[in-house]
Amino acid sequence: MQENGDRTAIIWEGDDASQSKHISYRELHRDVCRFANTLLDLGIKKGDVVAIYMPMVPEAAVAMLACARIGAVHSVIFGGFSPEAVAGRIIDSSSRLVITADEGVRAGRSIPLKKNVDDALKNPNVTSVEHVIVLKRTGSDIDWQEGRDLWWRDLIEKASPEHQPEAMNAEDPLFILYTSGSTGKPKGVLHTTGGYLVYAATTFKYVFDYHPGDIYWCTADVGWVTGHSYLLYGPLACGATTLMFEGVPNWPTPARMCQVVDKHQVNILYTAPTAIRALSAIKSLTNPRADGGRR
Repeated sequence: MQENGDRTAIIWEGDDASQSKHISYRELHRDVCRFANTLLDLGIKKGDVVAIYMPMVPEAAVAMLACARIGAVHSVIFGGFSPEAVAGRIIDSSSRLVITADEGVRAGRSIPLKKNVDDALKNPNVTSVEHVIVLKRTGSDIDWQEGRDLWWRDLIEKASPEHQPEAMNAEDPLFILYTSGSTGKPKGVLHTTGGYLVYAATTFKYVFDYHPGDIYWCTADVGWVTGHSYLLYGPLACGATTLMFEGVPNWPTPARMCQVVDKHQVNILYTAPTAIRALSAIKSLTNPRADGGRR
């Protein structure tokens, strides 16, 4: 922390281009410690499973890292999934807690995350969830169940920023991530702490040829393993600056990806081939940083 405290850990770019912010390693550490204490205050302990169903906002990273810090197992659910898919993952993992937002925002449209969670929890087979923590993203009206539902801000503001991390063995579980279900019922894949973190950090450093000062952007959603490994864990384990993008690369115009690269001076870009092909087909686009990017 003494070395990297003032360095930017996460650059967040909202769906609305007017919304962005830089979060330093010191600020991220403070918020993770506060949320770790929040989880402990709610009775979450090492080995418990926490479902995270959130938009692409920094609080999603805070929630994941706070779980890792106390030894809880996070199960991130892609924000585009239906209530039925959310319920299935909660049931299979026996999640004790769900972390969500009132709504997500993507390509100018609202996604009713809290409503989807409410619908998922109506499934009679969901019996393990004790609380739902809700981040206020849009401020929309939502249904509220007293005693079960809790506001993120109310919890984190009163939590201490001091926290001693739980000691973990290499084979202790870090997270569960479910397969897409395209070939059958989604399967929960368990990743353990030591091997996964070493792999994510090492491959990030050498595959992307990372050097201090680089600005790195992985366009994957944190709901997928690429987002876990190369948006969050790999870059942060190396002290890198990673960009988190809430929107989609072709909205409100096909130039949005190029605009984000230019705005934040990104010089390492990791994206899908389909995105590159789609952008290459648009004749009017120019590369704003053709001389500055290594990837």
